[in-house]
Amino acid sequence: MGRFATGKFALGVSDRSGFVYRLNDMRLEWTGSLVGPEEWEKKQPQLDPRRHVSDPQALRDPRPTTPSVLTIHIAVPNVADNGNWRPMNCFGQVGQVSVNSVEAGVTVNLTGGSATSAVGSVSATPITTYAITVANPGAGNKYYIDGVQQATLTLNEGSIYRLDQANGTNGSHPLRFSITSDGTHSGGTEYTTGVTVNGGAGNPGAYTEIEVATGAPTLYYYCTNHSGMGGQANTP
Repeated sequence: MGRFATGKFALGVSDRSGFVYRLNDMRLEWTGSLVGPEEWEKKQPQLDPRRHVSDPQALRDPRPTTPSVLTIHIAVPNVADNGNWRPMNCFGQVGQVSVNSVEAGVTVNLTGGSATSAVGSVSATPITTYAITVANPGAGNKYYIDGVQQATLTLNEGSIYRLDQANGTNGSHPLRFSITSDGTHSGGTEYTTGVTVNGGAGNPGAYTEIEVATGAPTLYYYCTNHSGMGGQANTP
């Protein structure tokens, strides 16, 4: 291939203005245009798109906080023992505590942290248990609550109550709640908010339990099979 001439006397026409310049003095722009030396302009930075680089998210060799296992010793009042405080043991982690073992006759639910100010506090919600039996005082079968015929109960919001139907006299008399006196026998429906039923009435371990919701209405307990057995449960 032949060599190019030096062009020291050559002239060139500007691609922009049409003016004539010495060819060796002309400059090539970023657009590819050959222009005179005073016409040359560098490329504006704004013409190049900005690079979008994501901020790093992951940490190298992180050291996250790990839950601390703790042992808690607390006591709750035992209704069956004249209100005397009974100790109980439980274990868990900060933010979650589970019951490990309790004294006989004491049932609690736990929420919160631990027993020290460094990690929070433990709150215990005892389950108040009522013993349910059935007897006929002469006007048909009636529920007896802790030995009181058709006793009027007081169920406080946020508290848990267990109506224990393990006694054999409860057979064929399952207890339920309703907002209507005598429940389904008076055209009402069963109330189920916060209610748990376990086992069959009259069998060991059978109970109907309720965690009273905020704003719960006045309730009535009744037998699903027979009318006129139940009573009222106020929810102040």
